[in-house]
Amino acid sequence: MSIALAVQLTVKVFKFPCCTGKKMNNSGLLTAKRNPVPLKSIEVELQVRDHVATVVSTLNYENKEDKPVEAVFVFPLPGDAAVCHFSAKVGQTHIVAEVKEKQQAREEYDDALSSGQQAFLLEESDQSPDIFSLSVGSLPPGESASIRLEYVTELAVQADDGLRFCLPAVLNPRYQPQGSEDVSVQVTSVPASLVPYSLSFSARVSSPRPVSKVESSCSLEPLQHLNTDQTQAMVKLAAGHKFDRDVELLIYYKDAHQPTAVVEAGQASAKPGTLMGDPVVMLSLYPEFPKSVMSSLTSCGEFVFLMDRSGSMDYRMRNGQSRIDSAKDTLLLLLKSLPMGCYFNIYSFGYRFEQIFPKSVEYNQQTMQEALKKVEMMFSDLGGTEILRPLEDIYSKPCIISHPRQLFVFTDGEVRNTKEVIDLVKKNAGSHRCFSFGIGEGVSSALINGMAKEGGGHAQFITRTDRMQPKVMQSLKFALHPFVADISVAWDLPKGVSATLLSPPVSALFQGQRSLIYAQLTGKSSKEAEGSVTVKYSLAGQPSQNQLHFNLKPAEDTGLTIHRLGARALIRSLEMEERKICNRDKTKVVQLSVQSGVSSSFTAFIAVNKTNSQAIQGPLVRRNVPTASLNYHYAPLKSKVSPRSQDIFASLRSNGRPKPGKQYDYAALMPDDRARRGIQYDYAALIPDDRARSAGWVGCSVLRSSESENTYEQLRSGRCATSSDEKCYSTLRSSELKRSSLCDQSSHTLVSGSVCFTTAPSQKGKSATGQFSQMKKKLFDWLKTPKTSLDTENAAKFQPTEWDVHTKLAGAVPTQSYRDPLLQLVSLQEASGCWLLNAALAAIVEKNIEDMTRSKPAKVSEEVWATVLALVWLYGFKISAKEEWDLLALKAALWLHPQDAPFAECVEAGNSLLGCSVQKDDLGL
Repeated sequence: MSIALAVQLTVKVFKFPCCTGKKMNNSGLLTAKRNPVPLKSIEVELQVRDHVATVVSTLNYENKEDKPVEAVFVFPLPGDAAVCHFSAKVGQTHIVAEVKEKQQAREEYDDALSSGQQAFLLEESDQSPDIFSLSVGSLPPGESASIRLEYVTELAVQADDGLRFCLPAVLNPRYQPQGSEDVSVQVTSVPASLVPYSLSFSARVSSPRPVSKVESSCSLEPLQHLNTDQTQAMVKLAAGHKFDRDVELLIYYKDAHQPTAVVEAGQASAKPGTLMGDPVVMLSLYPEFPKSVMSSLTSCGEFVFLMDRSGSMDYRMRNGQSRIDSAKDTLLLLLKSLPMGCYFNIYSFGYRFEQIFPKSVEYNQQTMQEALKKVEMMFSDLGGTEILRPLEDIYSKPCIISHPRQLFVFTDGEVRNTKEVIDLVKKNAGSHRCFSFGIGEGVSSALINGMAKEGGGHAQFITRTDRMQPKVMQSLKFALHPFVADISVAWDLPKGVSATLLSPPVSALFQGQRSLIYAQLTGKSSKEAEGSVTVKYSLAGQPSQNQLHFNLKPAEDTGLTIHRLGARALIRSLEMEERKICNRDKTKVVQLSVQSGVSSSFTAFIAVNKTNSQAIQGPLVRRNVPTASLNYHYAPLKSKVSPRSQDIFASLRSNGRPKPGKQYDYAALMPDDRARRGIQYDYAALIPDDRARSAGWVGCSVLRSSESENTYEQLRSGRCATSSDEKCYSTLRSSELKRSSLCDQSSHTLVSGSVCFTTAPSQKGKSATGQFSQMKKKLFDWLKTPKTSLDTENAAKFQPTEWDVHTKLAGAVPTQSYRDPLLQLVSLQEASGCWLLNAALAAIVEKNIEDMTRSKPAKVSEEVWATVLALVWLYGFKISAKEEWDLLALKAALWLHPQDAPFAECVEAGNSLLGCSVQKDDLGL
């Protein structure tokens, strides 16, 4: 569990006598404002049983001040977690919280503090179920306390059969759309290196099957098996976690996942006929579809891609690539893998949204090329994360007959109106499927999982250690497989026993992907009785079914885990219905939450320490502890982009010039509150290099200014900077231009269009700014010279400005100095699936075009030969990345099939030319 609180000080003065005790030494952890931080450490214990996890978090803190403290913590949890226990230990006193209606719990908490009692309050955010707020009231001077929080959750199955557990350790600021409010959650973050508390984490895994390995994006101690058959294992997080990423575990069992059913006995003290008093069954289904059906891919569909272009998408992933650049590469693969004849469109969003086409268009060579050109010009320059409006626009467009709509959403999930977004997806679930992708650390699991679940699709998370492309391509395969329709569940149970579904009806089934069903079993049966459940559905127009038999005898040592997960599933369903029907089911949700002990958006955990007869005295000081954030340098949560700032963004996108005499709001585009205080910065220093260079905001990356480095480093460290010449962030990345063929390093020549601008190499005693000015002056003179008849005609009207100079210089710098050869090859594929025989293909396979032409078998067309060579290269050199390119390879093979060509001869010739040993059958020919 991570902690995220605003750095502020609020004093509540009650009518108590001043504390007369000895003044405490204010030593220990401090916030950025030198206020002591009461939190000292967080201890997390994870228990995994097959694919269900129980998490116990203990927060240890101490008040080292000379006055009572109210500590308020805001932290993320998994969006599907069922919080089922909350308690506090102060000294020798152990206080267990109760679940009560939220407003009642808040009033009891406030009343307790007003009367000098200790109280503890835990509540879920009204806007997002993955954010919680914990208030610890009246911790006396010198006193320590431990808070225990427990929740249960299911582990998601990954493409490689691993089970994913994620402990959120990062809470990035979430964008607050205009008009929506959630006053209960106020989050201010600090860089990961400044988090003033420690984290320890241990995991114990048990399963009927051997545990083969546990992997993580964090440093782990070696895996320890606890028994000879290796069905139990333990692993710990290495000391010194930096809070720069979520704690993610991938757990692998030696045998593939199989359908299972677990029956859990009801609580002995609960009344029979109630959820907690009756047995509950959890069914884990892994549907297997006929291979003949799954080998075929549909050639129809409307594919809509929704891309996040908010400022936080500039954050760098571990491979050095920004989130937005990784997403753009993924869009390239997606567009190349689409089938001919389908329809597609691409939306992008920030504080506003854009779309490439007014409506979805048919996929062909022309529309694909047009889309790719516009994708290349996408940058994370659209401000905040307003995802609701583009979704509304997408759903407002009529669906295309015989082309089912498939929506792919790419976002870092930094929004606050999570429930509103999920409700909109559910409302339109009948007209589309939604596949969601959470990018980076701190992404909202509630948003990503919720959109996919309610949209009948599949959710994927891409963290800093992952490549985005394989996960996205897996989801595209799901979308291209025949649609599973008319899903129903039938129970066969002993006489007198009935099943009541707790989880929502199954809305989507995918090959090899788990579907969970929770049901309450009412009635009596013998211990040896058996039952079965049958899932019926229509696949490719044919009726199909999967059946699972199970024993009704309750499992041992499961506690109430399955009951709580079932209660959580039912609570979420009722909450969604309540939002749609307006408070109709609120009472039922509260009753179910109180009965099961599982939190909801309408309830909260409240505990009051009534054992202390003496009231706590003195002014109560509120302390908020900061959390780790990877995007802390972006604009504040509720910042709004002014119309003047929108003009600047428009200029960035169009490579135009500012309008003469018009004022621009530079401050609104700057990071955090330094801009609001009126400190002036060169905006070019604040934009990431790729966007700045291609948009025309910066000068030449060949030359390096020490002032530029100072500006950026000061901004990163939180210190103020003053405006000065040539503070361009992109100068920090001068090495990228030096790798480019457009830069002659010996003469520092920069090519722009048909003219070269040259400055002498940097000399001792001569500033980089001076050299830059020389180059700028040459370009200024060049701009004044008419180049066309139109320029001559308008010469009197046009007076070049420094904006034009920066634009021209920036335009000469390539936006991407290197691209993976695989992506280069993919970019050359035609929409039909074939490749062309040209110099670009020759460069990728590292052969000259003459040798490639001479090696071509007789009577084989150049397109067939080039396509076979591309496939041989893929299977010969990029087989490890097959999951990324196998769809476009299948597309190429489908294009080759009707061609009249000797494929065996072509493959043999391709092997000889490229030095491979690929078989013709490998290529699907």
